[in-house]
Amino acid sequence: MTIENEQITPADAAIVSSGTGTKGPEERDLPASLKEEMDLCLQILREVLGEFDEKLLAKFDEVREHALNASAERFSGILADTNPNQDDLQKVVDIIDKTDVHEAQLLARAFTTYFHLANLCEENYRVSVLHSREAAVDDTQAVDPVNEMTCAYHQLINEMGPAKAKELLDQLEFHPVFTAHPTEARRKAVEGKIRRISQLLATHKLLGGSDKKENSRRLFNEIDALFRTSPIALKKPTPVEESETILDIFDNTLFYTIPQVYRRFDDWILGDKAGLVPPVCPAFFHPGSWIGSDRDGNPNVTAKVSRQVARKFSDHVLGALQIETRRVGKNLTMEAETTPPSAELKSLWNHQKEMSERLTDKAALISTKELHRAVMLVMADRLKATIDRDADLMYHSCEDYIADLKVVQRSLAEANAKRSAYGPLQDLIWQAETFGFHMVEMEFRQHSVVHSRALEDIREHGLHGERGELQPMTHEVLDTFRALGSIQKRNGIKAARRYIISFTKSAQNIRDVYELNRLAFSHPKDVPTIDVIPLFEQLEDLQNSVDVLEEMIKIPEVQARLKATGGKMEVMLGYSDSSKDAGPTSATLALHSAQERIAKWAESHDIDLTLFHGRGGAVGRGGGPANRAVLAQPVGSVKCRFKLTEQGEVIFARYGNPALAIRHVESVAAATLLQSAPSVEKRNTDMTAKYADMANKLDEAAHNRFLDLLNTDGFAPWFSTVTPLTEIGLLPIGSRPAKRGLGAKSLDDLRTIPWIFSWAQARINLAAWYGLGTACEQFGDLNTLRQAYEEWPLFSTFIDNIEMSLAKTDERIAKMYLALGDREDLNKKVLDEMELTRKWVLEIVGDKWPLQHRHVLGQAIRIRSPYVDALSATQVLALGSLRKRVDKEELTHGQKENYTYLILCTVSGVAAGLQNTG
Repeated sequence: MTIENEQITPADAAIVSSGTGTKGPEERDLPASLKEEMDLCLQILREVLGEFDEKLLAKFDEVREHALNASAERFSGILADTNPNQDDLQKVVDIIDKTDVHEAQLLARAFTTYFHLANLCEENYRVSVLHSREAAVDDTQAVDPVNEMTCAYHQLINEMGPAKAKELLDQLEFHPVFTAHPTEARRKAVEGKIRRISQLLATHKLLGGSDKKENSRRLFNEIDALFRTSPIALKKPTPVEESETILDIFDNTLFYTIPQVYRRFDDWILGDKAGLVPPVCPAFFHPGSWIGSDRDGNPNVTAKVSRQVARKFSDHVLGALQIETRRVGKNLTMEAETTPPSAELKSLWNHQKEMSERLTDKAALISTKELHRAVMLVMADRLKATIDRDADLMYHSCEDYIADLKVVQRSLAEANAKRSAYGPLQDLIWQAETFGFHMVEMEFRQHSVVHSRALEDIREHGLHGERGELQPMTHEVLDTFRALGSIQKRNGIKAARRYIISFTKSAQNIRDVYELNRLAFSHPKDVPTIDVIPLFEQLEDLQNSVDVLEEMIKIPEVQARLKATGGKMEVMLGYSDSSKDAGPTSATLALHSAQERIAKWAESHDIDLTLFHGRGGAVGRGGGPANRAVLAQPVGSVKCRFKLTEQGEVIFARYGNPALAIRHVESVAAATLLQSAPSVEKRNTDMTAKYADMANKLDEAAHNRFLDLLNTDGFAPWFSTVTPLTEIGLLPIGSRPAKRGLGAKSLDDLRTIPWIFSWAQARINLAAWYGLGTACEQFGDLNTLRQAYEEWPLFSTFIDNIEMSLAKTDERIAKMYLALGDREDLNKKVLDEMELTRKWVLEIVGDKWPLQHRHVLGQAIRIRSPYVDALSATQVLALGSLRKRVDKEELTHGQKENYTYLILCTVSGVAAGLQNTG
């Protein structure tokens, strides 16, 4: 959650007031437009609750009042450095404790609905700020200060000259890979309502009279429906259903906004020539996907599923291109007399006639003497034939289709119809270059152990089971490569050529994949072209990564791919498991070190390296602003290419709104360009060397502190007791199992995502910060730490992300969760480290409370806290009641289901309130 305005000065303790009745966050010191919208949403929600049940509204207001007071008391205590009065928080607990389960469920849904509305208000505010900044830009300036890409490009020109800057621009790639990891606690039916409410809110203030009344009526309808809709889906989605996430983002945002990103850059760089000359901006956005192809830990993803999902993506993008081709073509109504077709265009038309007189006769009938239009209409029909797999008429590759588009473009340009050549037609070319005939580049992933077991099975029983039956998993592994090959044949090599090996331990893991790829096919010509990508995740694997890569490049198949691609190679780094195994501080430093060493190794072998960052939304999984993360990378690790995973709530937050999607893409692209600037490279190199000793000391102390916690006897079962880990495993939020079992008997049982998600739900966020406080305390040199924060991008980004994470912790609520575990020793370790880390982080950044210097973001989090507190209190009470009474067998099956549903409702609400939780 980010708000793009930092000009509000907090009114100290009055920031969180104790408003009663209908008043709430809207009476705080917020920007006027945001305040007005939040006021409207709260007013409508209260009316909706009153219409549903006056008693529910009264309970909602009562809990809200005491939660607001408790939050104000807590913040006053922070300012005065005193312990806050706990009376109001206890009143919240007492009210909820006396509420029956059904009413508590409704209350949780009411607060969850409020969070969804608050998120929309903040999103609309960010968009309005962006528009205001755009409106204030002087178009005579050398750069557009709102468009970070133009700023970065201008800096490259100043530092390196126009030729080198253009060379780097042409190499630019931003490659987000959308995954189906289960961190989005919001169901799809809820997302649809949220999108409609967003559209209504965006226009509400612009309307008047009957139009405004109708808008308000529809807002009431949608908010009422949102509250009445269960936040918990009825069942887990299938992988095929999960692919709807990408289709939704594609339709609502990506397909139309990505060309706008390219166009906005061209408009500024080319000035008055924009749209009259060939474009400068390359199609640098290349989306990928693991949805339907990531089978690591997900038995629901099969070879059949991968084929289905790939076909779904392909048909959808072909349909979108067909519609756009027809739309653009119909507008090319220039007659031959005013815009004579080129010889090349006439040749293309004749080729089309030879291919199908039926299609050309139909086009000619519509477009008499308008050959540009006629050619485009035939192209649209050929795209339809591509969907239908009509071998005589279909395009066999997207490159052929783009070549035809460029024939039309050149013909228009030669006839001096340059605005038509480089206007909507160029947007269509950009769309085709960006999405191809595949929409997203599907990437297959599987655990290294699965491959080795499959090969053992084949060697024991024979490839076709001549000496006994092969295991079902072995058949599935071989079918996976066949599915990859069929997708590649149908949609081209780009559609599916990457195969990622999770938990890569040695070069043998890479050999295994290439061997299985060969064994899956009877004829060598059918073997697909693949690039095998090692994924280094755990601390030991990161440390050994260069040794593995050194052996990897000796493999004949790898050497062949390096030769075929001009030395291109991809390596993936996992942020999640390293953080869970070593702690956030050690993981951050180990990942930075690994990137530095891999980049140097690649340079020594003349390898054109792409590092793939397996990041999540939460700080414990490498989350935080992506642009700052790019600028903090070591020299040679970016090289104008940035690739990362996008998942869960992050997908909707970054790409759900067109205006915010444009800004996100521009911001990351700008950082990816700027990372190659000599000034940035020098700063990263110099500061990494300068603070190496400090980093080593912090690393050792933080790592030891983290391991001391994890190795405490009984830690894993205690963790699953004091957090909703078991219940999160029941959430139907993804086809992939959230964990290896219900509960956790050992650390091996814990998957990384629920590990982080659970700590966030308990308002502890331990995965983001644990160990840093002790490390700073042992290091002891505050001046050096402050200096490193000012000078070293890696450290400043790390500290800022931890400060944001600490802003979402609450020791009062944390104690309630920790009390569920009956382990004072572990409780003390957690709370002591939380206090110590908070103390050191605030001293390093110079704040009295978390995010003091980031006024609007800090305020927004504090405004949410009382409402999250109410949900957290509900959740922890439900957890306590459920577990104690289940142990004593006091609950019926129906009562247990009701408590579980209540917990799941609060999980969804807390996730919506805290944001970036997964």
